[in-house]
Amino acid sequence: MTEFDSSTALASTDTLGTISQAARDGAADAREMANRVWANTSLFLCRFVYTTSYTISYGVVFPATLLARSIPMDNAAVRGLIDGARAATEKAHEIRGETGAV
Repeated sequence: MTEFDSSTALASTDTLGTISQAARDGAADAREMANRVWANTSLFLCRFVYTTSYTISYGVVFPATLLARSIPMDNAAVRGLIDGARAATEKAHEIRGETGAV
């Protein structure tokens, strides 16, 4: 082998080493980026679910409460609603096998 062949072989070895190191570094960077993306996606989904649940519950509970507070309490309709709610609660406890819950 000549001196030129030796230097070419060493340069090729160095080049392959550099390429393989770059590939390993790239894979490590890709893993790190994937972990960050997953964490950010998870945070986004948690916030989305929380905000959606909050909005729906507020949108249902507030008008229902406002409506319930605006109806006079001493009339047949309200007494019927209260008695029906109690009966439904008792039946639910009965089905679930709970005793003395109400």
